[in-house]
Amino acid sequence: MRPGAPGSRTTRLELFYDLVFVFAFINVTTLTATLLTPANLYRCLLVLALLWWSWTGFARLGNAVRADQGLLPLVGFLTVGATFLLVLSVPGAFVDRPGGLNGPLVFAGCFFVIRMAQLAVFAWVDRSDPARRQRLLLRAVLPTVATALLVVAGTVPQRLADRPFAVPLQLTLWTVALLVEYVGGVTLARRWWVVVSAGHWAERHALMVLVALGESIIALGLGPKTGLPLARPVAVAALLGVLVVAMLWWAYFDTLAYALEQALHRARDPAARLRLARDVYTFLHLPLIAGVILFALGLKDLLAESASPETPYWGEPLGGFWVTVFYGGVGLYLLSLVGCALVALRAVHWPLLITVVVLAAVAPFAAPIPELAALGLLAVLTTIGVVAETFSEDGRRRQVRQLALEEQLAAEADQSHWRQGHL
Repeated sequence: MRPGAPGSRTTRLELFYDLVFVFAFINVTTLTATLLTPANLYRCLLVLALLWWSWTGFARLGNAVRADQGLLPLVGFLTVGATFLLVLSVPGAFVDRPGGLNGPLVFAGCFFVIRMAQLAVFAWVDRSDPARRQRLLLRAVLPTVATALLVVAGTVPQRLADRPFAVPLQLTLWTVALLVEYVGGVTLARRWWVVVSAGHWAERHALMVLVALGESIIALGLGPKTGLPLARPVAVAALLGVLVVAMLWWAYFDTLAYALEQALHRARDPAARLRLARDVYTFLHLPLIAGVILFALGLKDLLAESASPETPYWGEPLGGFWVTVFYGGVGLYLLSLVGCALVALRAVHWPLLITVVVLAAVAPFAAPIPELAALGLLAVLTTIGVVAETFSEDGRRRQVRQLALEEQLAAEADQSHWRQGHL
């Protein structure tokens, strides 16, 4: 195994890993779409949080060692297979479905394999340091406990199906499993884990945001029922959805993604860099991803209804549940961006924050209006907020983007010079 370097970037093998999460995000939205209830929406978020924690293990691994060298590709293929099975089991992760493998046990077992494979690599890397190796063995207790809680939670619906507290008990066990991994993992890891390459860490998380935004595009394509004609409401809803997704992309990738990476580069102290990597990327990027997934879930349902001939031209009234998913998803995304900027840059992005407040204030009035009108209102408010944010940078945007361009040009020049001498 070859250690990572300060200038390393994302490898093609890591991009291959991320392909599984494209399918994972699709399955997470499908889990909620099968039964539209607040409890099922919470299940969606729980599964997403466990998937995110599994993925951050891949990111930490690729930052510490080169993921495409030595035996690591074989370990990666093993974990990709386990991740794919885990994603396939998502629809039955809470209640086992007849006629196949036990869904909750498959989900828990695959999660355990993924986490232990990641920890095994770190154990090999730290084999010469007894103190770090012992601390890593202690960390292995966390996924073991979390897996046990998931297994117990999987037996709740079968044994207590007729009890009113069965579902709350199951959700509580899942929540505790999440807390064990997140709180315990972060508490133990902060004593030894370092961010070797700030560029790699920032790029990996930015790519996952891009994957999540791609799920919204996929929802636009898969939402309408197969075989129905491209009706005018479907075309309007699709264009409005693309507009919102484009604004969400712009709000993150135009300037903020560069600024966050530059802040991580400037944090020379390992402890300060670790805090930024943990708070901005591990924690605040999770609600960022969740916001996009919620919006994609709303798009999938809205497009399916718009394509139906029985649906009125402007659609049915949006309703309280879907207004929470739509407006809440976009608001959560923008609020996460505000949090990232506040923690990393010590700056409040007021236009985005005001947009979140406006969305929260307007949402109750959008619930009784037709779906297309509500989506159009969301698109208008989001566009105004992101445009206002872009024009309120007061020179900072140009400075951040210029630094990013100069870094890119310098890296390209170095690569070109090396190729001329070696290839």
